[in-house]
Amino acid sequence: MAEMTIRQLKKSYGTFDVLHSIDLDVHTGEFMVFVGPSGCGKSTLLRCIAGLEDISAGELRIENQLMNDVPPSKRGIAKVFQSYALYPHMTLFDNMAFGLKIAGVPKAEIKTRVSRAAEVLKLTPYLDRYPRALSGGQRQRVAIGRAIVRDPRVFLFDEPLSNLDAALRVATRIEIAKLKESMPDTTMIYVTHDQVEAMTLADRIVVLKDGRIEQVGSPQDLYRNPANVFVARFIGSPAMNILSGEVADQSDGTISVRLFNGAKVAIERGEMQVGEAVQVGVRPEDLTLAHAQDALIDATIDHVEHLGEVQLVHSKIGEHSDLLVAKLPGEIPLIRGAQIKLGAASTVLHLFDSEGRRINGPASKMHILPN
Repeated sequence: MAEMTIRQLKKSYGTFDVLHSIDLDVHTGEFMVFVGPSGCGKSTLLRCIAGLEDISAGELRIENQLMNDVPPSKRGIAKVFQSYALYPHMTLFDNMAFGLKIAGVPKAEIKTRVSRAAEVLKLTPYLDRYPRALSGGQRQRVAIGRAIVRDPRVFLFDEPLSNLDAALRVATRIEIAKLKESMPDTTMIYVTHDQVEAMTLADRIVVLKDGRIEQVGSPQDLYRNPANVFVARFIGSPAMNILSGEVADQSDGTISVRLFNGAKVAIERGEMQVGEAVQVGVRPEDLTLAHAQDALIDATIDHVEHLGEVQLVHSKIGEHSDLLVAKLPGEIPLIRGAQIKLGAASTVLHLFDSEGRRINGPASKMHILPN
């Protein structure tokens, strides 16, 4: 329904900059998710789009129309908040219809819109009930329905599942995904700190940190090809393990990286300086128990989290302070204090420079340095 363009958008409170030169294109019909830790600026960016915060600099355009000074009610945007914000003395029908009544929409049109939204959200049997008679998930669907009836150009969701318990969060997340499928031409922007919500709902994810965009891409692209260590560790649970090392030597387009524990990884890529500090990333789910000749890491088990089908094995590597996490099959008997050897296919390793930026080029092979 609407394409959005953001160029060099900045938001400041006095001398304190919250958003730094944001550039972003949101395509028509796209489900885009803003994700990041608390204080990264994701909700502030959403409020700037909604018109609830003034833009300090830059441009916001919807369908090529400049929106910087357009009042929120004139932007063609509907927002679903973290709080349901339902009127307790009104029925579901009246809650969903309230904004339309204020806008002077004819009664027949109001009934049609509310009935259509209720059918999409499976709320038709509850239209004559009051909010107190509903579950948390149903109340959130009413809040979404209140946005749907406005027939907006863009939907904004600000952490709509944060108030729900774990089971309801999963169920409502599925309902939102189905809602998007039923409205394929509708543009939706969704804010969350939960990377599971981001991965399961988004067409594309925007990862923010300290008011800056770190990376934009599909869920699989961010998982497989993180732009930097921050994205690599934020996307994926448990977080990616990061191992420090340095370039040991290079020849014929291949560099050898020696990790802090003495393991050596050969990387096919352009030239780098011998002695240059690097970081090698490997996800917990990509680590496996290995024989000595294939091992990348010798470790001592510090703690085991049993999750049924799998277990999270937290291990120490020598005197290294950070624990390494491996996601291993649950049926393997492992106990604290045991010595294990872990390996990983070279194709699943990630290489970053000393500043945490991704260095492109797959790992071709790996081996342990001889004693």
